[in-house]
Amino acid sequence: MKIGIFDSGLGGLFLARALMDAMPEYDYIYLGDAKNMPYGDRSKDTVYELTKNAVDYLFRKDCGLVILACNTASALALRKLQQEYLPANYPGRKILGVLIPMAEAAVEKHPSSIGVLGTRGTIESGVFIEEIRKLDSDTKVAQSAAPLLVPLIENDEMQLIDPVLHEYLSPLKDVDSLILGCTHYSIIKGLIGKFIDEDIKIICQTDVVPEKLRDYLNRHPEIDEGLGKNGLREFLVTDLTDGFKKLATEWFEGGIELEFVAY
Repeated sequence: MKIGIFDSGLGGLFLARALMDAMPEYDYIYLGDAKNMPYGDRSKDTVYELTKNAVDYLFRKDCGLVILACNTASALALRKLQQEYLPANYPGRKILGVLIPMAEAAVEKHPSSIGVLGTRGTIESGVFIEEIRKLDSDTKVAQSAAPLLVPLIENDEMQLIDPVLHEYLSPLKDVDSLILGCTHYSIIKGLIGKFIDEDIKIICQTDVVPEKLRDYLNRHPEIDEGLGKNGLREFLVTDLTDGFKKLATEWFEGGIELEFVAY
């Protein structure tokens, strides 16, 4: 079986690349729901249905483990998927999110004051605050919703992003560490660094999740043993435009072939 990586668009390609670089022996399928992105401003019920459909497709494609690279999906859909969908449909398989690993990394690095930059859905869910407080109840958490960032990134409008970033990061200038609470933000990690103090530690999925996944598989050999290790890769999207092809080539070192799927 394979490791599935699901994102609401193409931003998760950065995490996919980080995972494949760190753990190249595994078989992977990436699925980007470019047709329905962005998820950040959608209702909880809609995010759940979209995520459930994507996860179901990946399990039918022989994934034994699916990672929700999308923070909004992790915040609004993961718990229900784990508690209701999996037991009823695929009791032997696993769905993992990215919020808890990111919260753990932030608390480990700078537990006193943590900032979270995320989509509106992720921020309004309060899940990052909840998970951080479970780890350290004294931690101060500041959040900032950034609804325009994903559309700007996915539409390759980077020339417009500086003033938007300045506004979104202003409430987070006094934190010790900053969680980039959306898969897409890893793409602009360097730009974000221009608008915050150099002493603020940036917590990014691409730096955290590969190590956490390796640790998870080491602790669950029964899962690891069922995963294929032939270095296979598939990159699937629910919408395929020339713009998406261009971005995928730019974002994934060495270039990749995107395949359109409907499910």
